[in-house]
Amino acid sequence: MDKLIIRYIISSSRINKEGKTSLGCRITYIKQRKQFSTGLFVNPQYWNSKKQKVLDNTEQSDYLNKQLSLIKTKINRAFLLLQVQEQSFDVGAIYRLFKGEKPVKDYNVIEYFERFLERLKTLIDVEIQLSTWYKFFYIKNSLKSFIKWQFKTNDIPLKRLTLQFLLDFDYYLKVEKKHSQITINKCIQRFRRPIKIAISEGYLDRDPFMLYKSKSIKTQVVFLSSDELKDLEEFKFSQYRLEQVKDWFIFSCYTGLAYNELKRFSKQHIVKGFDDALWIQMTRKKTQKQISIPILPKAQGLIDAYITDNSELIFPVLSNQHYNSYLKEIAEIVGIKKRLTTHTARKTFASTVLLYNDVPMEIVSELLGHSNMAITQAHYGKVVQNKVSEEMIKLNTKLNK
Repeated sequence: MDKLIIRYIISSSRINKEGKTSLGCRITYIKQRKQFSTGLFVNPQYWNSKKQKVLDNTEQSDYLNKQLSLIKTKINRAFLLLQVQEQSFDVGAIYRLFKGEKPVKDYNVIEYFERFLERLKTLIDVEIQLSTWYKFFYIKNSLKSFIKWQFKTNDIPLKRLTLQFLLDFDYYLKVEKKHSQITINKCIQRFRRPIKIAISEGYLDRDPFMLYKSKSIKTQVVFLSSDELKDLEEFKFSQYRLEQVKDWFIFSCYTGLAYNELKRFSKQHIVKGFDDALWIQMTRKKTQKQISIPILPKAQGLIDAYITDNSELIFPVLSNQHYNSYLKEIAEIVGIKKRLTTHTARKTFASTVLLYNDVPMEIVSELLGHSNMAITQAHYGKVVQNKVSEEMIKLNTKLNK
């Protein structure tokens, strides 16, 4: 158990006109110090630092020693009271309680994260989706297992968060949990959100993330080329379920709808636009942003093939897990060497259908429903560069003829 140390100190270099100097008090706890003035003055000649008392045999000296003893008793009483409460606290909390100030709660890391999760839960279906809440919930569990692994305890004080804590957490996720770097970056990025709130609420006086830099990773956007998309469209599967999954995937390739939007895509989302053409209008679950997507002919053909009077939904979409499982099988049968997922279709829409057909980046961002343009540029900037490179090769060929 960490020990509380109380010592009185004087400043021999600061003597007033009466030949006295002020008596200060220094509290030390968990390698933290808090020093304050007692408001008392003593002749430095009569102060015994080793015995921590005034040795002059006068009434004044007796009064000073009793006051010092009283201060020490009050500090110890505050310390014991905080221990009884079985909550984490620091030297500042001891001093505040000694002064009679209202104690400020000092949270532990997991304790504060659980408080954050409770608040976040009230925003489900208001600002966030349940799936988003679970992403933060899983981070809390990872933090809990890390603290147990690293510190051999169930929780540690929030104020003990340091840059080294984050570096060790990164190491733990990589070595013990076998997470990829992109997953680790997302974990620590989500952990930062409650920490920023803790700083704003005054539970942390410094940002442990200030000097932390996430490790850079090279991401490659996987999408179908025009030829691969054409091969998939023309392939006819004998198994009806595979043919269905192929159609849903192709529909997303021409609309950019993510899995969640495709699954709930219904008749009410098809509206006539200002140009008298049919558009898809709905809210993206991930960003809560309104999206408007023109229905291209191939997408319209698939709507016509699946729409019925018996259901408001257009496509009888499977669970995401089964959907991706069928897509893996489809890729093997068709001979596509890339990993097909529900998200590959969305990337194909952005790259092959839009950017490779000279649709400006800002329009692509709008059609995808990204929260800001920077996200689109970060994901598809290289695709644009490849397109420019291809056009320059064509230009060089023409010029050399």
